[in-house]
Amino acid sequence: MARKRGKKSEPVNEPVNEPEPEPTSEPEPQAPKTKRASVKMTDKQKADLKKHMDKHKDLQDLNVSQLKSHRMKMMSKMRQGKSLAQAHKEIMSSSE
Repeated sequence: MARKRGKKSEPVNEPVNEPEPEPTSEPEPQAPKTKRASVKMTDKQKADLKKHMDKHKDLQDLNVSQLKSHRMKMMSKMRQGKSLAQAHKEIMSSSE
């Protein structure tokens, strides 16, 4: 029987008995996030907010970007069901 000449095979290194890492508990699959139903503002809320923002424009206590930010925050709170006064009080107390 003829031996093939050529590349010598390298010895195979057997893995040392290392402890296998413990399987970590996989996070439980969460239900897909449901989109929160958007609550639209009523016409009265819109009118109240417009009047409130006009008052801030007249006072000139906020610059343009602050006015926009204030309006967005107010809309968010009012959609949650808070009154204009409650929303304004909450926003102003958190900004201090």
